[in-house]
Amino acid sequence: METLAYDLATPYPVTAEQCSQFHRDGHILLRGVATQEEIDSFHPLITSLLDAHAKTRTVWVAPDESAPLLEYASNLWQKSEEVRAFIFAKRFARIAAELMGVRGVRLYHDEALVKEPGSSATPWHKDHYSWPLATPHTIKMWIALSDIRMEMAPLRFASGTHRAGQFPEVCPSYEADELFERIIREHHIPVVGYSMKAGDASFHSGAILHSTLENSSGESRQAVAVTYFADGTRVLAPIHEYRQADLAEFLPGLMPGDLAASALNPLLFSFAEGV
Repeated sequence: METLAYDLATPYPVTAEQCSQFHRDGHILLRGVATQEEIDSFHPLITSLLDAHAKTRTVWVAPDESAPLLEYASNLWQKSEEVRAFIFAKRFARIAAELMGVRGVRLYHDEALVKEPGSSATPWHKDHYSWPLATPHTIKMWIALSDIRMEMAPLRFASGTHRAGQFPEVCPSYEADELFERIIREHHIPVVGYSMKAGDASFHSGAILHSTLENSSGESRQAVAVTYFADGTRVLAPIHEYRQADLAEFLPGLMPGDLAASALNPLLFSFAEGV
């Protein structure tokens, strides 16, 4: 079946209640954001690109000890016109704009992600720590390419922590994970994770603490993550190496104070312009 024949601009209905839930909790699960037929068509294309371009991300599991976390590949939209149609889907981008309550969204980057059986837990972290974007309006869509049971290490979120002030801005590490885990426990912050069907998608704020457990199943966990930010955002001066690396890779040629609108950051949806 031809992937480009799919109408990925068809709106997905987002309710006012769902928008309120996202602003309250910092995350939300939306069922059936992509149809099974769409996933069946795009999944092998994405998997093929991941096989060709995969990198391994490691994680500190103890002082001076690291372990494999997952395999990933970024900005697949540059490597395939067909996959670009999926990443650039107006349906997904419109959901991001509606949940954040902004007039339009630009692409920050995409990632294909595979967490193999036995892969380590992902430590508690906030995505925006690495993003040189001067806005609170950032959001990541994490869409399942296959069914994901709880033992397959889906994302889990510390609800409301995008609005909490007790978590320091520190780089992901073994020590930070222990600190965040203790704060979550002591403040009785609810931790929520979702089992997912292929085509379900979670959306979470760049400012919310999230993590995973290890993949204790016998199956790989496969997903695509697309990060969006509000149109009109400016580049934030990088104050550490993580943001410096992201600035060079995902906002090439831009300087602090510039509009975050490089060639790698197209406008994917706008209410104002009917894009």
